[in-house]
Amino acid sequence: MTPPPRRRAGRPAGRLWVAAVVLAAAGCGGPGPRQDAAAAAGTAFEAAVAAGDHVRACGLLAPETRLQLEQGEQETCPAALAAQELPTAEGVDGVEAYGRQAMVRTGGDTLFLSLFTAGWKVVAAGCTPRPDQPYDCLIKGG
Repeated sequence: MTPPPRRRAGRPAGRLWVAAVVLAAAGCGGPGPRQDAAAAAGTAFEAAVAAGDHVRACGLLAPETRLQLEQGEQETCPAALAAQELPTAEGVDGVEAYGRQAMVRTGGDTLFLSLFTAGWKVVAAGCTPRPDQPYDCLIKGG
């Protein structure tokens, strides 16, 4: 019995396989995964607030936002967050992600997030649009 012929490196099948791997790897950084991760972080923040788990919600805030909240209310983050009248979120309506920034719109709120080493963090919450002006947010960093 004769063994099958050996393929030489660089044959079309090998190049197609390499091209497929390169294309698959390039797709990993597309907007879909970033949008999904931002939506998950926004949803986790909204769920924590809705459940009254302000310690967990504070862990999902960007450091500067947390600091601004604590300084503005002169309270610890959980106490300061509990005092806010954030709107109730009702599912994700849309996500826009551009580089390291994202906006997550829910049925009752709009959140702005930034990508940090530890993942997406909320930089502003309780945001409502204003015509021809930036959003007005109840909680925001400096």
